[in-house]
Amino acid sequence: MSSKVNEALFDLISSMSKSEKRYFKLMSSRHTIGEENNYVRIFDHLDKQTGYDEELLFEKFKGEAFLNRFSITKKRLYDHVLSALDSFHSSNSIEAQIHKMLHSADILFERSLYDQSRRILRSAEKLALKYEKSALMIEISAKQKRILETSGYVNISGTDLVELSDNEDFFIDQMREYNRIWSVKSQLFTQLAKKGVARSVEESKNYTELCSTLLDNYNPKNITTEGKYLYNHTLSAYYYAIADLKKSLEYLKLNLGLFNETSKELTIEPNKQISVLTNAIYISDKIGEYRTAIVYLNQLKSLAHNTESNEDLEIKLFSSVSSIELSMNLRKGAFNKASKIAIDIEQKLLGFGGKITSTRRAFLEFKIAGAYIGVGEFNTALKWVNKILNDSELDKTEDIIGFTQLLDLLIHIELNHNKLLPYSLKSTQRFFKTRNRMYSFEKVFLQFIGRLLKCKDHFEMEKEWEDLYNDLVAITNDDVFESVALDYFDFQSWAESKLKGKSFDTVVREKYNRTIRAAS
Repeated sequence: MSSKVNEALFDLISSMSKSEKRYFKLMSSRHTIGEENNYVRIFDHLDKQTGYDEELLFEKFKGEAFLNRFSITKKRLYDHVLSALDSFHSSNSIEAQIHKMLHSADILFERSLYDQSRRILRSAEKLALKYEKSALMIEISAKQKRILETSGYVNISGTDLVELSDNEDFFIDQMREYNRIWSVKSQLFTQLAKKGVARSVEESKNYTELCSTLLDNYNPKNITTEGKYLYNHTLSAYYYAIADLKKSLEYLKLNLGLFNETSKELTIEPNKQISVLTNAIYISDKIGEYRTAIVYLNQLKSLAHNTESNEDLEIKLFSSVSSIELSMNLRKGAFNKASKIAIDIEQKLLGFGGKITSTRRAFLEFKIAGAYIGVGEFNTALKWVNKILNDSELDKTEDIIGFTQLLDLLIHIELNHNKLLPYSLKSTQRFFKTRNRMYSFEKVFLQFIGRLLKCKDHFEMEKEWEDLYNDLVAITNDDVFESVALDYFDFQSWAESKLKGKSFDTVVREKYNRTIRAAS
């Protein structure tokens, strides 16, 4: 058995909830008489491991007869676990219920019990219609046609035939429209993953060109609720990418409205709710709708009961809530509170191990570093920055890497690493050069550090701080795309604190209070 399959088995077992593991053991015990099931024994041993270790398995079961065909045993165990999970979740899955009905209809058809097969297909049709499963409706229609052809078109009117054909055309059109939206969405998110939000008018135009077909050719009458969700989700991301945050929030709110349609399966998909609420909180807070942000945050936290049996959802909810709470406290200068939150996050990160994605982890680590900068614990902040910079799994093209490089320079300045700073500056300059994507903000910041290293006295340094602050104000106020930098860390307030001799947290709080007054 290949190492990939070995790891796949371990990863599958690690992903299971306690109730899923109990169900697997219960199913396995039904097939065992008078002896302990070897599959369960291997399962239990793998379940106790913190990482896959083949040698420990062989040591544990040394001398056992099944070791001679160990690879086959592990493959069968993998299949048994999947089968148990399928059985465990089948009652909660609309698709699984319909597929079971279709399988039953096939069995009856093969026995020439056409009327019975047709009745089951009608039941499946009702369920598929209720939950808007267009792909399954097309499959049901094909099976209904098969019965008609085989039975000689008995008990069917011309009107019924036309209706059957028209319904199939309608569902095919629904699928075609969904796939069109999905294609645009996948291209948009691929670009966002590589480049991040637009940082220039040209990049904004590229995103607009990509999404123009959605903006110009949308027919809500010919689309499922799932399709509407996907459409709103895509355009929310598009408007976010081009810095139109109010428009982005509008589409997020449309999706939140879809979740209130209790007749739709969409309402029981917490993964989507987590995503929508997370984005809605972030944007609401950024544009000054603070009360709305708090309302959405409470709604997000209330989803915790839906994640108890799904570790992936639990991780996503933890990541979202943690990132939001850190961001909200950093934005208003509550660094002491943010650093206390960071301690709890660190413990949970250790608990999740490698199960949390590198990107999610990096964003949390960046925010944690920002919290420790805010309370003046620069060595601790540097530790978290180094975690990001040393993560080989991260895509080096992501914006988070670039801003972490800048944060690294900032920390070296605070720690008076005068000998180390020139080398760090050169390393950062090489990074931006190889990435071939540098904006005014990055240029101004790096040029400032270069000049700062040449300063001979306090007066020259003070002049550089003043120039940096004025440049950052001009850039971020005049160019909405450049202001994206401040979403990562408030470099502008940091420069202001140095210039005016105020504490960083004081400057951030004053800035936040001004935005509060302006929004009220």
